[in-house]
Parts: sequence; C-alpha cells; structure tokens
Amino acid sequence: MTFADLGVPSSLVQILEQQGITTPTPIQTATLPDSLAGRDVLGRGRTGSGKTYAFLLPLVARLDASKLPAMPRKPRALILAPTRELVGQIEASLKPLADATGLTTRTVFGGVGQNPQVTALKKGVDIVIACPGRLEDLMGQGYADLSAVEITVLDEADHMADLGFLPGVRRIMDKTPRTGQRMLFSATLDKAIDVLVKRFLTDAVTHEADSAQSPVATMKHHVLHLSREQRVPVLVDLTSAPGRTVVFTRTKYGAKALARQLNKNGVPSVELHGNLSQNARTRNMEAFHAGHATTLVATDIAARGIHVDDVSLVVHADPPVEHKAYLHRSGRTARAGNEGTVITLMTDEQQRDVRDLTRQAGIKPVTTKVDGPSHPVLVQLAPGERTLVPGGLTVEAPAAGANGGGGRSTGANAQRKRARKSGQTNGRSRRGNPTSYTTETGQPSGSGSSGSSNGGGGQRRRSGGGQSSQGGQGGNGGNRRRSGGRSSQGRGQSSQGGGHSAASFSRGR
Repeated sequence: MTFADLGVPSSLVQILEQQGITTPTPIQTATLPDSLAGRDVLGRGRTGSGKTYAFLLPLVARLDASKLPAMPRKPRALILAPTRELVGQIEASLKPLADATGLTTRTVFGGVGQNPQVTALKKGVDIVIACPGRLEDLMGQGYADLSAVEITVLDEADHMADLGFLPGVRRIMDKTPRTGQRMLFSATLDKAIDVLVKRFLTDAVTHEADSAQSPVATMKHHVLHLSREQRVPVLVDLTSAPGRTVVFTRTKYGAKALARQLNKNGVPSVELHGNLSQNARTRNMEAFHAGHATTLVATDIAARGIHVDDVSLVVHADPPVEHKAYLHRSGRTARAGNEGTVITLMTDEQQRDVRDLTRQAGIKPVTTKVDGPSHPVLVQLAPGERTLVPGGLTVEAPAAGANGGGGRSTGANAQRKRARKSGQTNGRSRRGNPTSYTTETGQPSGSGSSGSSNGGGGQRRRSGGGQSSQGGQGGNGGNRRRSGGRSSQGRGQSSQGGGHSAASFSRGR
C-alpha cells in the first residue's frame, strides 16, 4: 500500500518522497482514506507511530482543494497540541507540505512575545498550530476568530487531559463550526477522551493501529538494581557510550542537577523541563538534535511527541509514577522500526513500585543487580567505547557586536576566571546575542551576556553554578549575591541575556 493508493494527492506524495517517506505506517494506512474523505476520525497510536502525517496530509490536501483565501483573524484550520515542543515539531513537518501548496501557517504558544503571533493573525493565515493557553488569550483579545475553521485537529489528546488542559480545549473547540471536520489523535483512549469524542466528533470512525499497552516490539527493557550512591556513576558510564541518550527524572530540579553532574563528569548534556524559558528550550533541543549534546535530561515534558532521530537509549533515572508515563517516555527510542534499549534504575526502596509499574505496562524486563560502573552488563546495554569531554557541554559567547548585538565580550575563559577570582570584571552590562555551544573546553565561555560590574574588589557569591559573567552598574566594593540566576546590588538590577546556559544549571527561574 502506497500513499497514492490511499488517496494522497501526487504533489504531496512527491514531498514525502523527497524526505525519504515512501511507506505509510499502520495508523496512516488505517485513517487516511476516511480523513481524506472528510470524515471525523478518532485515531489511537503510540508516540512514534506516524500520527503527525496521519492528520497533516488530509488537512493540507483538503485545504488546498477548497482554494479559499486566508482571512484576517480567521484561520481555516486549527491544530491543538499540549506542549510548545510538539507545536514546533508539527510545524516542521507541516512546512514542506504547506510550501508546496501555498498555504500559510503560524505557531501560537506562550513563553514568547505575542506580537509576531498577533501580526500574522491580523494578516490572515490558513493553519494555526497552537497550545490552548495562548490561543485562548488571543481569542479573548479579539485577535483570533475560529468561526471559519474548516478542519480541527487535537493531537496527543490524552496528554492534554493529563496536563489539565481539557476545559480550555472544550472552550476552544466550542468556537469552531460543528460542520467542520474534526480529527482527534491520542496514544491512549480513556474516559476523558470519550468526553471529547461524544461532544465534538460526529459519526466518527475509530482506528486503533496498535495495542495500547504492549511496548514496541523492538524495545529491550532492563532494570538495574543498584544503591543510591551508584546512580550517577552508572549514568555517566551509560551516557558516555556512543549514540544519543534521553534520561528522565521526576522533577525539574532533578533534571537540572543531573545535567550539571553529567557535564561535570564529561558527558555533554542539556536539560529540558518547565522552568526553562522558550529560548532555552529551543537552544537545548537544537544542541541535542545537532549532536553537540549527546544526552538530554528531561522531565515528562519530553515524554510526548518530541521526535529526535536515532535515540538508542532511554534511561528512567527516576521510575515514573504510572505505567502510561513509562510507555510514553520509553517511546523516545525504537522509533520508525529502529531498535532501542530502555533502562530503569531501581534502588532497594523502589523495588515494589517498579514491579507494579512494569506489570501494569505489560512488560517483563530483565533485572540485574549492579554494584557500580564496572559491571559488565553496562557495556552490553550500551556498547561501544566510552568518551568523556572535559567539562561536558559549554557555551560560547558571540563576538562583540556580532549581528548588531551586545556590548563588549570578554570572550576567553582565562579572562572570566581571573575576573571571578578578583571579584570584578570590566565593562558595562549589556544584553548579548544567542549563545553557541562547544564541547572543547571545561568552562563556560559566556551565557549570552557580555558585561558585568565596574565594582572594585566586590564579593561575588554564587549558588548552584550560576550563569557566567553578567551584571549591572555596580558600586565600588559592592557586595553581590547571586541566587537563582539573578543578581542585585546597591545600584540597580543586572541585565541578563540568553536565559539559562545549558552548561551552568543555576537554580531558579
């Protein structure tokens, strides 16, 4: 069965072929005939099963066929997703299809300024890809009117429910025409999803492409039983093996602290969690995609819908609370038919929880008692020569004045070290340019902010690693205290640029 056999227009089939996509996945094969015909569709498939193209192809094909113009403030299609990262991923998949058909798109989510989003909506866009919160804000301000929406898609519906977004989703979907087509895709179907189906889908056809419980067949599941003090040494060994690794923690602070520890031990790592600004999230994901960072340390924010090619290993540093989270986390590997390994670290006090978790997830992992990083099973699970980079992943500030940006950059690590030792740095604080990554040195060489204080011999105290070289208009001999990424002193507040450095892992914000 080909995409053309399923009814996908030839122009879109060509775009898929240019990206090496020639064979439909089971969820695409099941849903495309109905969705291309304009029917309401309820599709269930695990993350990585190809749900994104299952709704993008019919959406683009039907909008292109109707040939209606985009109207100010009135999008023709709406895609709702639970996280900013998933919105960005959908946009990346949509862009070549939209470009080929002349359709315009706009992402809408919080954490960034709304002005570019408002400008685009006023001008008129065909397709809006949005998180519910920011979209509701813009609707309330009169910038978004959903009365002309022809197609509505709700992606990762069960995750919307888990995050408490359903009231907002219902309010948004109530504003879309009942006569429009609606598609709902989810990794699981439960009572919360049934409420949406009964309220918003008309004569919907349901397709379940795989088992809701059983894991991907190409995953290998292991549990490593170890002492708490061996967790970090074992993680360093596993993550220093060749290939990309995603490590999951239960809390935001845990992700930040673990990423800092891995970098300190020579594993280039970035963090992903809810405390990061949108710019920091984007920067860290780009570093992971590009291979500058080999390990992503994340909370469950990354367990859904984040596609990174060739993740060979997923490690649950903290076992998740419930089995659905385990399956979604584990779905970061073994994508698109590739093999993958999933490892859960288990301490003595976690044995009962992990046993219950794996039973509910429908898996039978291999459990091994591990006494440290020298245990031979680690090389079996993560084969290859271990590589450690002194300092892990660090950031490099742009040259002074680059792209019309910030002020004077001290640049070299040695200068920053000397400045930290003497308690003073030269230059006036100004906002710098976006940072770039390097793994060639053990110290941060900037975090997007180039200046700091004129103060003479002032004391600087740092908490949790901090961010490098930034400040305000300090007084002579002023006492500066830094906690949580902000500095304050006698004369004003510091200017800081670029958000959190992936190498710094300072607390707060």
